[in-house]
Amino acid sequence: MSPRPYRLGRRRAASEETRARIVAAARELIMAGSGAFSIDSVAEQAGVARMTVYYQFRSKIGLLEALFDDLASRGIAGELPAAYAKPEPLDALAELIAVFGRFWSGERLVIRRIRGMAALDPDFEQGLSAREERRRHGLRTILGRVVEKYGRPAQGAIDEAVDILYMLTSFETFDRLAATRATDEVTAIVGRLCLQVLGLEQEA
Repeated sequence: MSPRPYRLGRRRAASEETRARIVAAARELIMAGSGAFSIDSVAEQAGVARMTVYYQFRSKIGLLEALFDDLASRGIAGELPAAYAKPEPLDALAELIAVFGRFWSGERLVIRRIRGMAALDPDFEQGLSAREERRRHGLRTILGRVVEKYGRPAQGAIDEAVDILYMLTSFETFDRLAATRATDEVTAIVGRLCLQVLGLEQEA
């Protein structure tokens, strides 16, 4: 057997290990709350050259995308497909709320820090906005199924309903309600409010 596949496998494994170390370093810097987040600071934290970070991620936004992917892989990435696949649209909505509630709870501190940094750093804001639009799209998809089955909300009110559900399922709403409540309690409250918005309290 040629040693070439073996060497390629070793290089690929080393590259993946370096990539994971850089993402972990980015997370550690954010968790530290120092505010000093840059390619240079992440490289120093990870113990690699700054060009290694650029080689792996191409840009600061690429690094942030990888960090967001890593956060999602710890919770929502594996759970959302099952939520969307539920045949009853209200069950799908309830499961989406539960999935995000668990995610917001499990990653609460780092998400809070990222959102704070997004207010000051356009790169963070750009990456975060792209992720948030995925939640909006998921809500719109489920709401389309709700309208098809229950006839609510009316066609002219769909955009407004999506905006309100988007707000109710946001981290900010969870973070405020979770100040004095357990995750399950917050999820139940958000679920009830979403059904009230849709005028479907009696259907659940």
